[in-house]
Amino acid sequence: MAQSAEVDFSPGKVQLADLSALKSRFARIDEWVVSPDGRFIAAPVKTEDGKFTVCVNDQTWPESFDLLWMLRYTPAGKLIALVQADLEWTIAVDGKPWENTFEYVWNPRWSRDGLVVAALCKKDNEYGVVIDDKPWETRFLAARDFALSDDGKRAALTVQVEPLGEADVPAFFEGVWSVAVDGEVWDKKYVNAWSPVFSADGSKVAAQIRTDICDYSISIGGTDWSERFGCVWEPVFRGANGTVIAPVRQGKNWTLAEDGRPIWQREYCQLWYQTFSPDGFRLAAVVSPEFGRWTIAVDDDPWKRRFTDMALAPTFSPDSKRVAAPVKSDGRWNIAVDGEVSGQGWDQIWEPVFTPDGAHVLAKAKQDKHYLFVIDGKPVRSGMSLCWDPVVSPDGRQVLLRYVQEEKYFREVVALGELLR
Repeated sequence: MAQSAEVDFSPGKVQLADLSALKSRFARIDEWVVSPDGRFIAAPVKTEDGKFTVCVNDQTWPESFDLLWMLRYTPAGKLIALVQADLEWTIAVDGKPWENTFEYVWNPRWSRDGLVVAALCKKDNEYGVVIDDKPWETRFLAARDFALSDDGKRAALTVQVEPLGEADVPAFFEGVWSVAVDGEVWDKKYVNAWSPVFSADGSKVAAQIRTDICDYSISIGGTDWSERFGCVWEPVFRGANGTVIAPVRQGKNWTLAEDGRPIWQREYCQLWYQTFSPDGFRLAAVVSPEFGRWTIAVDDDPWKRRFTDMALAPTFSPDSKRVAAPVKSDGRWNIAVDGEVSGQGWDQIWEPVFTPDGAHVLAKAKQDKHYLFVIDGKPVRSGMSLCWDPVVSPDGRQVLLRYVQEEKYFREVVALGELLR
């Protein structure tokens, strides 16, 4: 989502691109993306000579490539893409490819501010990380999950550190996986390792580990929890004290554990997506209190409302007082806020966006083949062929809307009060 402090919220509506005119210029146009501030709309395009480049509003990048995909804007407004030329892959940033090239690059990530860009890379049949065109000096036999610290200065990667013969099960259970941080591997080896995560200050890394055929736990910097569980999910760091919290399975049920010890008293059929409030004092998660039923639990207190299909990751309001989540029940999507659902439901819905005071919740949704904006469960704009998440101004008075209607891309800033009428 756009960083609202960097967006111009001067009221008004402007057309920035005519997509129908662009379609006549290119042999192929792929997925459209828009900048966080809404001033640019871009897409990979195929030119008459069979090459690929990017069209931004109505201007193309000066350089073209044999292949181009995964076009994305970072929060800082950098436009990045995975590009291939002469059978080598790299990342292009605002049209300029990095100097280093690889057999392949994938899974691009960026720092919290969007200024630093990183990705996984493969070279000479070995795997590593590249950050702002600087690849790790150390590469590995295989790699899985990858994390970038908030400031973009550090990276962590689950890696295979021992060769393994085909069907060599004994060697596999001796441990061939570990975690590399900035290219340096932890001292311990595991049967498996997944989902490394950084602490907020970037000083620590935690990851899921498997230590035996049915034994799972969490490791922080290669120091494992002493407790073992039937399964674990991705950990998170608690902000101030740096302890680690993860969903764990004990017997047939799940709960939350902190540094290996359960901190929630209730047990659930499933539990994941644990999320701290902005002030760090509240903790919400997706839970299944009964088999086949989903909801959100806040501080181990599940909402009374249950959903038949699913519930997605919770979002706290900026003041930490309210919680919202996309939910699906009987085939219809909606946003649940503090356990309550309003509105008719939609074919699809995206992440909730709170106003700064937590009073209202906005989201983009889809019904049939058209997109719309929803506030507090009520449609406020509809009939769009594409739209992107709404962005609320820091004072909560204005909303940036980015959408395509009748094949024209519009950037519109409108007063929240007008949308609420």
